[in-house]
Amino acid sequence: MSELSKAKRSLWLFGLFKIPLIGFVRPKLIDLSSTKMVIKLPLQRRTKNHLGSMYFGALAIGADLSGAFQAFFIAEKTDRKMSIAFKNFNANFISRPESDVFFVSDEGELIQEIIDETVKTKERVTKDISINAYTNYPEAPVHVAEFVLGLSIKDKSS
Repeated sequence: MSELSKAKRSLWLFGLFKIPLIGFVRPKLIDLSSTKMVIKLPLQRRTKNHLGSMYFGALAIGADLSGAFQAFFIAEKTDRKMSIAFKNFNANFISRPESDVFFVSDEGELIQEIIDETVKTKERVTKDISINAYTNYPEAPVHVAEFVLGLSIKDKSS
């Protein structure tokens, strides 16, 4: 089983058992590496608002998931127990997403720096990471939103 297939299964199980609201919106893992992550949220009855575009709450779930799941993926490779949370959340909505939305995080290197720093200092480390949301990705991407999340990680290993 490939690394991407394992991650897709982990995402499905995470949405099923840990945070059912994530499972409810049915995210799809498109790409995952130590530097980049792409999550697709389908525009469907569960994610639409009264205007037929993606609901604000669904967009927040996509942004949260794309940053956090990438952090879990990178942290898992350290074989250390990490506590991962968000301390803040800022959003800028550029246009109404009227089709599936792709959340792209290119913050893998910064996440690795946060992990390295918390391992070294044993203190909780918080830094802002950026997530961008697009429709028509990757063929003709239309930037619909940008998010800045305060990713907070602490090494809980003894």
